[in-house]
Amino acid sequence: MIIQARGLEKIYRRGAQQVAALRGVDLDLQAGEFAVILGPSGGGKSTLLHVLGGIDRPSAGQVRVNGFALESASESALTRFRRDHIGFIFQFYNLLPSLSALDNVLLSLLAKGWGWQAARQHGLEMLAQVGLAHRSGHRPAELSGGEQQRVAIARALSVDPALVLADEPTGDLDSATANELLELMADLNRSLGKTFIIATHNQETCRFATSLFEMRDGRLSPKGMS
Repeated sequence: MIIQARGLEKIYRRGAQQVAALRGVDLDLQAGEFAVILGPSGGGKSTLLHVLGGIDRPSAGQVRVNGFALESASESALTRFRRDHIGFIFQFYNLLPSLSALDNVLLSLLAKGWGWQAARQHGLEMLAQVGLAHRSGHRPAELSGGEQQRVAIARALSVDPALVLADEPTGDLDSATANELLELMADLNRSLGKTFIIATHNQETCRFATSLFEMRDGRLSPKGMS
């Protein structure tokens, strides 16, 4: 079991007001799954991914990711956990505009202590896996939205994460490009055996899911798969 979460709560304070983003979330997920969490904006999907990825701490509850207890870990331990075990894919790519596609991928590897030559070779291999070897020297502004997201996928997978968290990864793309990206991620899930969790409102994502959930008003529930 790569994820075991029980009773997750997350309360945000906005002035005197309290906002419950997670309300008693339970989640068990096996390694190697392609899990999809459907739901509207503001339903708690992003907050759940942030808690599972060690970006945010839960206000209450317990969560184990790859055997690591996130709720009780120190800040330095959480930083190492994110670096070594989690790959993040965001809606708006989060690439550094001054760096090439390859250099954007290399940053994560260098942060883990890879040598330059080994990191460069591995980065090129990852870009080839997402079909972008021929664009390795281009900066983000020279790439289409779909190509930028492919770079982000290569970056996320380059560090050999146990878990890949994708927050609305197709939200900024047209439908044809979105489907290409979903097919790519599903292929990588199968070929590399990596666990993916996709948070989205895109119903097309459901056809790739091995586990399907719905999230509304901070509550997570399994959803039947046709």
